[in-house]
Amino acid sequence: MSEQRPAGTILIRDVRIFDGLSDRVRTGYVVTEGAKIRAVGEGDPPPPGAAEGDAPGTVIDGRGATLVPGLSDAHVHLLLAGATQAELMLGGAGVGHLRGAAEARAMLMRGFTTVRDMAGDTGDLKRLIDAGALPGPRIYPSQAGLSQTGGHGDFGMVYDVPTALGGAASHAERLGLMRVADGTAQVLAGVREQLKKGASQIKMMAGGGVASAYDHLDVLQYTAEELRAGVQAAADWGTYVAVHVYTGAGIRRAVRAGVRVIEHGHLAGEDDIAFMAEHGVWLCGQPFAESDHSFADPSSAEKNRRVCEGVERVFGWALEHGVRVAFGTDLMLDPARSARQSEMLARMAGLAGGPMAALKIATSDNAELFRKSGARDPYQNPAPADVAAYGNGPHVAHLGVIAEGAWADLLLVDGDPTRDLSLLADPANLKVIVKDGRIYKDALP
Repeated sequence: MSEQRPAGTILIRDVRIFDGLSDRVRTGYVVTEGAKIRAVGEGDPPPPGAAEGDAPGTVIDGRGATLVPGLSDAHVHLLLAGATQAELMLGGAGVGHLRGAAEARAMLMRGFTTVRDMAGDTGDLKRLIDAGALPGPRIYPSQAGLSQTGGHGDFGMVYDVPTALGGAASHAERLGLMRVADGTAQVLAGVREQLKKGASQIKMMAGGGVASAYDHLDVLQYTAEELRAGVQAAADWGTYVAVHVYTGAGIRRAVRAGVRVIEHGHLAGEDDIAFMAEHGVWLCGQPFAESDHSFADPSSAEKNRRVCEGVERVFGWALEHGVRVAFGTDLMLDPARSARQSEMLARMAGLAGGPMAALKIATSDNAELFRKSGARDPYQNPAPADVAAYGNGPHVAHLGVIAEGAWADLLLVDGDPTRDLSLLADPANLKVIVKDGRIYKDALP
């Protein structure tokens, strides 16, 4: 049975609990109240009425299944993952938003209760989901990604006059997917535009891409001065810049400019990854397989092959050098492949040092990356009521953990994903999905 039930009091008992942080799985119970976790205990729960504030609610008998925090994906494109390129190019803005709403629900039903959207006008979708009007994950929006003319986010026609030279905005810009900005003045305006629209972090294109038509993978994009301008504008709002880039040269330019997160990095050398570690820069990596995307253009297909060849070595170097790693998927423009999000998570076990390490990345580690949004973090800045109820502890209003005061985002898994992450490749193994203290799926007998 899949449904949405109002938030109330939920007791989940007789479960093996992976809290998102420790290496120990313990047997116990969890009590949620409203949108938060009220209690986490070992053994049997106290009888109803034994604790002050107990109220009748829903009781879920886990029967020894494993309870884990809601999963997160640090690199999605909600408006692109559920639609084809033809639909977006021939339709209006409504097509992307309607498809995005459907994809948001699909992601939630795959167990992803939080996502970081890395280019797309998701502000309205976020507000409707947060208000409970639509089912979907929490969204950390970047709004439009910033690109230079001829860069990874420039989807205008080759014969169009660039916007910097007086031309009209491309269809991708009108849809709110990208913003082409050249020079420091335009970069400042572009970053501030996204922050004005509710971005929690900024995305800039610092190198060539696979799907873009004009740029080779080795191309450097945005000068150091332009990148520094973007970083400064974001810092003025208390947040950070993440950049799309594959090559070592692009990574080094971005890191020197103050960028805090590298998206992709699959063509970097070991010394480039070590350079990231020295500067405390995160790697948001994607465990790509060549079949995750399909490209009619032979040039893009070849670029995709090269990127996928770098997956194992870059993840390996990141582990060796102590780079903080986040998990993302970056699936887009092929709705038939969107469900690979779950399969890609399962691949992380072989790249991150085992299933438990990978599960930590997809829960508490991703949440730590999201917290870099600082003052612009929409979900991890505790309200006074939270502090009064739970104290100003390390997990107040946090994501990716099962702890008192954390958001009640929980998955009940048939089996133990800390030992076998492939269980999460099939959403049928998710017997209960709770987000914000609301039950969205209950498939228990």
